Parts: sequence; structure tokens; C-alpha cells
Amino acid sequence: MSTESGAKPTLLQSLAMFGERRSLVMLGLGFSSGLPYMLIFDTLSLWLRDAGLSLAVIGFFSLATLSFSFKFLWAPLIDRTRVPVLHGLLGHRRAWMLVCQAAIMVGLWLISGINPAANLGLMAAVAVAVGFATASQDIVIDAWRIEVTDAEGQGPLVVAVQWGYRGAMVLAGAGPLLLAEHFGWNISYAAMAVAMLVGVTATLCAPREKEHAVRPIHTEGVNQPQALQILEWVVRLGIMLLGALLLGSGLAGDAELLSKVVGGEALAEAWKAKPNGVWLQLAGVAAGLVVVILAAWPIPGVKTKPGVYMSTALGEPLVEFTRRFSGVAGLILATICLYRVSDFVLNIMNPFYRDLGFSLTEIAEVRKVFGVAASIVGVFLGGLIVTRFGLMKALILGAFAQPLSNLAFGWLAMSGHDVPALFVAIGIDNVAGGVAGTALIAYMSSLTTTGFTATQYALFSSLYALPGKLIASQSGRLVEASAKMAEAGGPPAVFKGLFDRLPPESFGAAGAKLGVSAQALGAGYMTFFFYSALIGVAAILLSFAVAVRQPRVMAAKGEVVA
Repeated sequence: MSTESGAKPTLLQSLAMFGERRSLVMLGLGFSSGLPYMLIFDTLSLWLRDAGLSLAVIGFFSLATLSFSFKFLWAPLIDRTRVPVLHGLLGHRRAWMLVCQAAIMVGLWLISGINPAANLGLMAAVAVAVGFATASQDIVIDAWRIEVTDAEGQGPLVVAVQWGYRGAMVLAGAGPLLLAEHFGWNISYAAMAVAMLVGVTATLCAPREKEHAVRPIHTEGVNQPQALQILEWVVRLGIMLLGALLLGSGLAGDAELLSKVVGGEALAEAWKAKPNGVWLQLAGVAAGLVVVILAAWPIPGVKTKPGVYMSTALGEPLVEFTRRFSGVAGLILATICLYRVSDFVLNIMNPFYRDLGFSLTEIAEVRKVFGVAASIVGVFLGGLIVTRFGLMKALILGAFAQPLSNLAFGWLAMSGHDVPALFVAIGIDNVAGGVAGTALIAYMSSLTTTGFTATQYALFSSLYALPGKLIASQSGRLVEASAKMAEAGGPPAVFKGLFDRLPPESFGAAGAKLGVSAQALGAGYMTFFFYSALIGVAAILLSFAVAVRQPRVMAAKGEVVA
């Protein structure tokens, strides 16, 4: 946040912003966001296993969070619909927050009273409902965070929401287990429903956002019989659900639910198959987007109320964004899509640590304890950088941090089974990831506009994870292929000499399983880390391009970019 004279805040002024009412409220809202997600996506699996359910059934429950992948499809409803009574008392965003939190609390309370062995279908239905309410709450929390302060003031709020989220995940990961051990799972989940009062308290204590303007949708002069309207709504929403299922299955990399709907069990296996499954996932995303567009597209030559409403509600936020950033919109979207890819492709790190010879205890102590602390520090540094130096400088610094952290893992690979080196590498990675993530969240927040905040930010947050998820599915294949090429004397063999002095436990056993030497497997991992760092270079170049071009474009329109 700039001072009155237009200068950037001092360090003390920046630190003081973290203790403001809005930042403290965001801690509670972040907590209420992370708690139900962890309870549904992770902790519930332990209860189901204790109830004697198979791993296949438990894996299916992960689809309860599928709605997070396409939440931008119903974000326009949250942008445009007012909650009766509560809207006047609390304002547009806080009213929606309270509704979502009430739904989550009721859902968790209902789950606490269900026996999964006897009523599995009911528990699945309630879990899906809680997942939907949680995704909706995230939409509203992000919109409130953006609307309650300016772009440069986002730093402390982004830090606070991530701290609250991480705290909730720790509580939801350990608390229910301890309670279940002594009182049973039902009491455990009932206690978690009560814990959601933290979010309710934060909502009631939150300052009211600026008056929310609902953009009108003009259907005047459209004459359509009520029966035809209802029929068209049913057809359009049915097509929309199919598109959402395709889109969500592609983004989540899981076609279990889709295969049950279309009746092809082989589809789910093909969706996950290596290496070609990624192309099916990409096709699913593309097909889903096409189906969604068709569901919202007006009937050619015929003006209908559902057609006007859906095309405007879903299309206008994107049209407004491209019009406002005309000349640079494509560059901005490309930057968002590629910014975190170099971090997302590191989805094989646990196998990497094991291949180096680290024990499960060593990995747990360093990654789960020290790593979490390092990420909290990184998030804080990211918020401080945004506050003190502005969005564009923070974006560039975050882009540089990611590939450098990937190279730290290359150094760890050369070090072998070395616990101090593991501390250093994981520390660098988590701090860098915290800085980059905070910078990107703050930057995406600055791109939204009044009236479309929820829809536009939900779209950006869905887009930024898409390329990384798809590319990450090939990470293990790249390591193994590079290792085999190194063994055969191919280009990756240039790295083999770096691993001549490895401890005997590093890469030896894993290399033998693959049929290559320890040096060749080390060369495979080194090739992968260089590859992931090169992806980060693309993000650096795009960030520089945005930092140069976006201010020029906006200045020409009389707007200022932080």
C-alpha cells in the first residue's frame, strides 16, 4: 500500500499491515478454507479404511473435491445473486461466506452421524456437498480479499490466508486422528464441525467490502413461454454438467466418475495410463470447455432468456478482461499458465529422496516439519516483497526463485545421502515456492474488476494449475528415459561424472531396478532438474514481458499498474 505521498511504505509500515484487522480476519478465513478440504480430501480416507472399505472405494471419495477444478462455472452465480436478508445485514460477500460456512458445518455434522459401512452412498453424497460448499467458500473468500483492499495491500492478506490454511491442514490432519483414537470418528468429525466457528467468527468480524455492484443482464423484450424457458434451462444445465465433468476429470487427472456416467470402465484406466493418458486428460479439458461454451451459447437467430443470461454471465467477465487488457491479455494468461509449472513438475520428490537413500523418518522430519516452517517464511517474504516493492517486481523475483530452487535439488542429487544438504535444498525450495505463490496470487488478484471479481479470479486460479498438472504426469518417465539414455552413452551421460563419489546407498538399488548404474540414474535426475529449471526460464521471460508491456498498455488507457 502506498503512503499518502505516493512513496512505497517503509519496512515498519509494511510489517504493521500484517497486524491490521483485515489480515487477522484472513487468518480465520484461511483456516475455514483449509479445514474442510483436508477433512474431505485426506482425513476421511482413514475413517473409511478403519470401517473396512477397499482402497478402490476410498480412492473414489477423492472425487468429492472435483468441484474445485471447475468452480469458475458457478462463480458468476455468486457474483450476481444476493442472499436474502443477510445481504442487507452483512454485505454481498460476507453473506455468501456465512451461507457456505453454515453448509459446511451442517455437512460435517451429518457426516459425524453416518456409519460409512452401512450408509456409504449417503456419506459420499454429503462429502460431495461439503466439497461443493468448500469450493464456493473459496470463491467468496478470494473475492472479499480482493475487494476489501487495493492491489498493493494484497500482500499481507495473501500471507494471512495461506498461514490460516496451513494451520487448518495441520489441525485437520492430526486433530481428528487423536480424537478418533479416544472417542471415535463420529465425535471427531462433530468436533471439526464446531471448529468451523473460527471461520464464522472471522466472517462476522470482517470489515464490509466496498458496495458490490451486480452487473445487469438485459432480457427486456424477450418473449418466451414459461414452459419453454424451463425446458431450455434443464437442457442447458444438463449440457453444462457434462462439460463440467469432462473439464474437471481432465484437470484432476481422474476419470472414475466420468467412466461411470458414460459406461466405459476402461476409460478410467486409459486416463491414468503412462505416457499417453495425459493426452486424454488434455482432450477432456478441451472437450469440456467446448461443451461448456455450447451450453452457454445463444441459439442462432433466436433470443431466449436462458441463452441471454448464460452467455452474458459466463462470457462477459472474459470479454471484459480481454477488452480491458487488449494488446496484452494473451501475454498475461500465458504468464499465469506457465508461472508455477517448474514447481508443479516436482511431483516425484518423495521417490527421489528414497532413491538417494533417505529413511522415511528423515524425509518426514525435514519435509513435513522443517519444510512447512520454511514455506511459512517464504509466504511471509513474498507478502513483504509485494507490499514494499510492488506487484511487478515481486512477480519477477518469484519467477527467478523457482528455477534456482530446482537447481538446488540437482546439487542435492550430487551430494547423495546427506541430511544437511536435504535441509538446505528443501529450505530453498519451500521459501522460493512461498515467495512465488504469494506473488502470483497477488498479481492475479490485481487483474479482476468490480462486479466480476469472483468469476475472473476463479478462472485465473483454475488456469494456472492446468499446464503443470498435465506436464507433471510425465516427470517420472523423463527421469527414467534420461537415465537409460545416459547408460547408453546418450546426451545425459555428460552428467554421469558428477556422481562418481556418491555414497553406496544413493541411487544404487533404484538404478538396479531400472537396469542402469547409480551414475546413470543420477544423470537422469540431473537432466530432469535442468529441464524443470528451463521451464522456469520461460516464466522469467514472460514475467519480464508483462512487467514491461502491461504498464505501457494500461498507461495509454490512463490506468496505473503497481
